[in-house]
Amino acid sequence: MDVYVRPGTSFWYLSQLFSIPLRLIIDSNRNIDPQFLSIGQRLRVPGYITANYQVQSGDSLWLIARRNNLPVESLFLVNPNVNANFLQVGQNIRIPRRVTARLVNGKQNYDYSAMMNDLWTLIAVYPFMRMMNIGNTVLGKTIPELLIGNGSKRVHYNAAFHANEWITAPILMTFLNDYLLSLTNQSSIRGLSTFPYYLQTVLSVVPMVNPDGVDLVINGAPQNAPWRDQVIEWNNGNTDFSNWKANINGVDLNDQFPANWEAERARNPKTPGPRDYGGEAPLTQPEAIALAELTRRRDYARVLAFHTQGEVIYWGYENLEPPESETIVNEFARVSGYQPVKTLESYAGYKDWFIQDWRRPGFTVELGSGQNPLPLSQFDEIYEEALGIFLAGLYM
Repeated sequence: MDVYVRPGTSFWYLSQLFSIPLRLIIDSNRNIDPQFLSIGQRLRVPGYITANYQVQSGDSLWLIARRNNLPVESLFLVNPNVNANFLQVGQNIRIPRRVTARLVNGKQNYDYSAMMNDLWTLIAVYPFMRMMNIGNTVLGKTIPELLIGNGSKRVHYNAAFHANEWITAPILMTFLNDYLLSLTNQSSIRGLSTFPYYLQTVLSVVPMVNPDGVDLVINGAPQNAPWRDQVIEWNNGNTDFSNWKANINGVDLNDQFPANWEAERARNPKTPGPRDYGGEAPLTQPEAIALAELTRRRDYARVLAFHTQGEVIYWGYENLEPPESETIVNEFARVSGYQPVKTLESYAGYKDWFIQDWRRPGFTVELGSGQNPLPLSQFDEIYEEALGIFLAGLYM
């Protein structure tokens, strides 16, 4: 929500007036020096939107504020050009509204467009969250990363590596929304206050690693002829892409990382297709390159990659994982009911590469059970199982 500086306005004053933690006010106005505010300057208050109200006969700002259970000063802050002594019947003014419900609707066919619409909405309401472009897909879509938090520990979550596991993206986006809500409303999630996590941890989220593939599964083949013809051919002439895991180049992005890549290639397909083709060399696909470069740049303490399905958590790689990984995965298992599995005869995955190169905890979390793509009817159950892991990833 935009407010405009008046005499006496400060970040601390806005924090008190709107009951928002001061740190969130500061982080929502990163490019503004709080010591040098000027009258009429625009500031951002997170966790609020404004609604239009048309002045009725007999109205005053004081009465409008009282009816809406608001301090009258809040109306002055969002209506800088309104003269309180000369309200006109029919005049439009803005009224602050605290956001108390989710803005993300994850229970739908959640393609790239749905995700981006939700992200722009969340950024507008929660400007302390930052959005970065980490790279572009084969078809030129930007791959967004979200950053929330102010601490020294850096934790990373990602989802939708595999196209037909796209339900992981709205599951992760729903957690993102719930986390933002709890921060601005100073409410708990499962009895846990989340603001201390904000102060100690920077959470990095890439909710959709494979946008081209997700759109292929949900919306069908691209309209432009070269890509359309190629993916249909790779899919054995079938226009149903529900079994498609790869990116639009027919490369499995979670077989693209330099962690015993050659062994994975030796047992998998050697040509592009719906699944398991790891490319001609590691890190050749733009989506995998973008995530690898991001990981090197951010220097994460731990990473969690969310996939479907199986209700298991893979946490080891070639005995290179640190001892703390077992402690962490046991907590993940406790809060989710999922089974920890140390090793799997599979290589070249993102968490494998992270463990190998950083010797830090990395996890692949297989959400839900059944056959991919998992149906939306499982959404609520999967979210409740995953929620404990999302939270534990921050506090462990």
